[in-house]
Amino acid sequence: MARNPSAMKRRRQAEKARLANRHKKSMIRTFAKKAVAAAESGDMEAAGKYQRVAQKLIDKAAKTNTLHANNAARRKSRLAKRISKVTGGQQASA
Repeated sequence: MARNPSAMKRRRQAEKARLANRHKKSMIRTFAKKAVAAAESGDMEAAGKYQRVAQKLIDKAAKTNTLHANNAARRKSRLAKRISKVTGGQQASA
């Protein structure tokens, strides 16, 4: 348990960052799922929109060190690959 003031402050800051990072990662997963679901239902316009939002969130998370740069690139690549596979290569502009 933190006892000195600097350790207590660091603990508060770490908890705040943990919650913020958790929220960001959750949003990324949500929009990735929405993009794939929209592609599976045949709505290419919505799939492209959700994919762009997910990629933007991934880029922001990588910039703020919530995600490692390689992890972010891998997530974006896998998302594009899944959508492309579902749509048979005829993907809306992403």
